Amino acid sequence: MKLRKSMLSASIVAALGFTGVTMAQETAPVAQSAAASQDATDLDAVIVTGIRGAQEKSLDTKRNAQSHIEVVTAEDVGKLPAHNVADTLQRLPGVSISSSSANEGGFDENDRVSLRGTSPSLTQTLVNGHTIGSADWFILSQTETVGRSVSYSLLPSEIVSQAIVNKTSQAKFVEGGAAGSVNVITRKPLDFANQISAEGSIGAVYSDLPSSTKPQVSGLFNYKNDANTFGFMAQAFYQERELRRDGQEIVGGFSTISATDPVAATNPDLIGVMYPSLPGSAYFTQTRERMGGLIELQAKPTDDLTLGLSAFYSDMDAKNYNRNYMLWTGNFVPRVAPNPGYVIENGTLVKADYTGAVDATGAPIANGIYDMISRPESAAKTGYVTFDADWNINESFALKTQVGYTRGQGETPTQNIAEVVTGSSGGGWEVRGTDNTVNWYLNNPSGPTTNGFGTWGIQYYDVIDRESWMTADATWFGNGGALSSLDFGVRYADHTREVNSPFGSDPGDIAGALAGAPTGTYPGDFGSGLGGSFPGPGVWYFTQSALEQAVKNNSTVRKDGARHNYGSEFNINEENAAAYVQANFAGDKWSGNAGLRYVNISQDIQFYRGLGNDATITPDVSSLFGNFLTVRQNNKHDRVLPSVNFRYDFADDLILRLAASQTMTLPDYSALAGAVSLSNLTHTGTSGNADLDPIISTNFDASLEWYFTERGLLAASLFSMDLDNYVRYGTETRALVNDQNGQVENYEITMPINSDGKVRGVELTYEQPIGDYFGISANYTYADGEADVEPGSDATDALVGTSKDTWNLSAFFENDRFNARVAYTYRSSFYHGMLRANEYFQDDFGTLSASFGWKATDWMSITLDALNLNDPTLSYYVADGHPQAFYNNGRQYYLNFRFKY
Repeated sequence: MKLRKSMLSASIVAALGFTGVTMAQETAPVAQSAAASQDATDLDAVIVTGIRGAQEKSLDTKRNAQSHIEVVTAEDVGKLPAHNVADTLQRLPGVSISSSSANEGGFDENDRVSLRGTSPSLTQTLVNGHTIGSADWFILSQTETVGRSVSYSLLPSEIVSQAIVNKTSQAKFVEGGAAGSVNVITRKPLDFANQISAEGSIGAVYSDLPSSTKPQVSGLFNYKNDANTFGFMAQAFYQERELRRDGQEIVGGFSTISATDPVAATNPDLIGVMYPSLPGSAYFTQTRERMGGLIELQAKPTDDLTLGLSAFYSDMDAKNYNRNYMLWTGNFVPRVAPNPGYVIENGTLVKADYTGAVDATGAPIANGIYDMISRPESAAKTGYVTFDADWNINESFALKTQVGYTRGQGETPTQNIAEVVTGSSGGGWEVRGTDNTVNWYLNNPSGPTTNGFGTWGIQYYDVIDRESWMTADATWFGNGGALSSLDFGVRYADHTREVNSPFGSDPGDIAGALAGAPTGTYPGDFGSGLGGSFPGPGVWYFTQSALEQAVKNNSTVRKDGARHNYGSEFNINEENAAAYVQANFAGDKWSGNAGLRYVNISQDIQFYRGLGNDATITPDVSSLFGNFLTVRQNNKHDRVLPSVNFRYDFADDLILRLAASQTMTLPDYSALAGAVSLSNLTHTGTSGNADLDPIISTNFDASLEWYFTERGLLAASLFSMDLDNYVRYGTETRALVNDQNGQVENYEITMPINSDGKVRGVELTYEQPIGDYFGISANYTYADGEADVEPGSDATDALVGTSKDTWNLSAFFENDRFNARVAYTYRSSFYHGMLRANEYFQDDFGTLSASFGWKATDWMSITLDALNLNDPTLSYYVADGHPQAFYNNGRQYYLNFRFKY
């Protein structure tokens, strides 16, 4: 009999952090095709019951895999641990997550995944082995930090059959994940055990901070014929959730009093001293409404040919309103002397009080400023369509092909912004380190007012991310001997990322329309989870609808080119052609693979460069945003990426794995494009660098796994990544147009540059059953990363996303009817990136979650999941040791009734 790839028995349910009720799976989990799997193993049908059975099968799969992987599997619709794939993956060793991709601050739902102490952009996310168009609802994620990571907020757990984390590479893997990859696998119709299957979930989520309850509904229907030659599956989901985030932000960071400032004459001891710029009480609310579905068709015209059609769509409306009530320190600190008793520590004015003052004309000097920013139509959507064919030509040869198209879109049709000045009777602050909020106050603030009214940003932004591809993957099966099979194939992809802002509106008398408009107030418990003393409860704001109507009815839409924001636009097209060959070996107690992947990439980068005051160059295009020169650049990159994986079984329960590879990731889109994004309030911005080279990572991995008992594991891994052309950031000053006043002004611009970096780390895993009904799981990851910086540079040598310490601990109980699990996850501080020309970090934090389940009948179960039970505060600080921001999102409780037929 000629040798074929072994089909490894496993339907995997992740033991780490599993929070749902587990019942007997009536579907036979997916037998993975190469096009649908970045895993080294194919999975056969196994029925799994309960947490304990799931844990056992999960460890069996890990034990039998040919490379270093981690796996999470959902038994039933929506039964992944937690309610977001990213939240679940964080409980695996070596996996970290974050809740933002730009500078929007921390939220309760994490949606970016990174591996082994690296940036999320270095981790590739695939669906069924192919790419998926990425999209974000937040404007800075759309225009300022446009990475290659995928937002998991658009990937509901309902669609997921498995999520496979590949920690070592193989030649047949799609390139793009320098640190590794996550492959989200959906269900397939012919893999269900019964001819007709139906599953559903009806429930609600209660968010305690906004005191809101919203519906969560999902359903699945699957049909296949008796001959198992045709199958159809349809899934649908609708989920709504209210968010409220209480925050304190030091919007302008810490500014420095200069020798030319008026206060230097009266208080020379303040020269060179830093002070908090724009400490504010930030009140953010949002409604997230996500809906969509998945359709799968499979047909087997013959026993050797399987055809498949897959279509997925997810659409999230993300209406949001952010209010930030700030102490306008930059308006009075440089020119007004503080009251006696101020305190300077380590070059920072940590405590100061001020009384009201007037300027040279006798006009009162304002002490407060207030921004209200409404984005009522923010949205993100993604989807894909694929057609694939799996043909077993004969016993020695198999061919799998796929063609597909994916498109993601993030959209901000408008921003309704009101900025007003408030209070002129003085104020003050007290800085209390990076672990505590800044105490601050404003004397006699104004009530509802349009004093000093300003607005900007009434602009349309549309971000498109699309790709079409085709693949052909073949396998030749050996006739015995060490060479068990040979994989080879080709892939072609055409990818485009574009940011468009073709029109906007000229503001009219918005201030007049807001005079006497309806107002609301901050909730009475605002900031109670943050600690400290600062304005909040009772602070007024214009209602979101009032602000929307005032802007809409008193603005003139300009589609004549006058409001074309060329400086924010870019278009990047990438054509990617790849070919690979991989030899798979097997012997007595050992197995492995070795291969080469050749990648050829052509980049066409187009953007607009602002000319500022430069009148010596004739602009290509002009608008109210200034004069611009069209820049177009072509880059070509080609690379051979080698990989080797080796496995040796010292015994049935003791396995050694060794791996070496080179992997590649292209720089973030916004890092490549020269488009500029500005903040007028702080006179900072970001820009790109079209000359950036791809990041090349040279990786080594060694792991030892001891399966000391049924459902028991003790494992240790060592890993190393040397990152050539790692992207870090520097700053420069540029003269650009302020779109609020039309003047050319200086901005401090952050831009990316190539450097080098490295990560070294250790992973430890322990899983232990305790008696018949209890068990514990624990893992710890240590990652030490650093980037190369120039000698004498003040820049940080930290890598984005590197937490030195990450650990998870969970325990469960389960019998035939009831189950419960509690899990705690901890992550130490890490470098987040650049914020308004400052290097900033997220402080360490931990989250506590719990789940309870009751199997009421064979066809119904009830689950209660509680997330963020410890009500964590997410804290951020800048590299010089000053606080930056603090956020509190409250707790979330999910109650679900699950049905299956």
